[in-house]
Amino acid sequence: MTSSPRYRLHAPLPAVCVLTLLFVLAAFAQLPTLTAQIRNPLSRSATAAKAGEYEFRINCAFCHGLGARGGGRGPDLTRAHLLHGDSDADLFRNINQGIPGTAMPANGTNGQGVGMTDEEIWQIIAYLRSIQIKTPSKPRGNPQHGKELFYGDGHCSSCHMVEGKGGRLGPDLSSVAAARTLNSLIESVRNPSRRLAWGLTEPTKEFAQEYETVRIVKRNGERITGVTLNEDQFSIQMMDMTGHIHLFDKNELGSWQTSRESLMPAYTQSMLSDQELRDIIAYLMSVAAN
Repeated sequence: MTSSPRYRLHAPLPAVCVLTLLFVLAAFAQLPTLTAQIRNPLSRSATAAKAGEYEFRINCAFCHGLGARGGGRGPDLTRAHLLHGDSDADLFRNINQGIPGTAMPANGTNGQGVGMTDEEIWQIIAYLRSIQIKTPSKPRGNPQHGKELFYGDGHCSSCHMVEGKGGRLGPDLSSVAAARTLNSLIESVRNPSRRLAWGLTEPTKEFAQEYETVRIVKRNGERITGVTLNEDQFSIQMMDMTGHIHLFDKNELGSWQTSRESLMPAYTQSMLSDQELRDIIAYLMSVAAN
């Protein structure tokens, strides 16, 4: 009776297998480069750009505004430089997968519009390229003077934070100039109650809490004013003017009232000239560009 053949567990791989394995490993090593080189297959199609405008209105304009120039929640997408990437591959990924830690949801998950096909996403990108400003806008102000105003006589830092320095009562402004248009930034300073900023405590909520003003009167008569962080049927969470956070059961309060009147004062010309405002915006643009 012949014995069964014995197999060596560590026999060397045939040369063909070794070459195949090396080829596969090399291909995986090139994936980031290949991904970065992806281009929109519909980039030269005016028909695709027109279809993309229609898709944008259905799926994107609620946050990014008509014409993609920015809305209450989404940034201006016509600018030359975008905070989360400028390439076709970056845009496709951001639209399809969403952007973690922001209000940008994955394709088809936010209840606005419907899930889009790959072709429809490429159409939207073709539309955005057709209206995109080709060169970055140049700030007309003095960023160094704007920084001095932000942390000094402008009193911006008492409520707003930039790069970890400043107050917490209002939105963090570290990247606001990369997401908002110049006109919307000016409006936010001159008329802050017209369009309240979206809250940043839970940015992935479909409709995040706005920076509403809340005025609370406790049963002992103590009054507390601040901004709403979260509110439901039974409780309200707020941050007071000193930056302290409170959580109240509504049935233990004397009264509470929320309003769309911003705690930020409307900066008139006598409080902040046009040139001083341009300097502050130039400072915020210089921070967002880093």
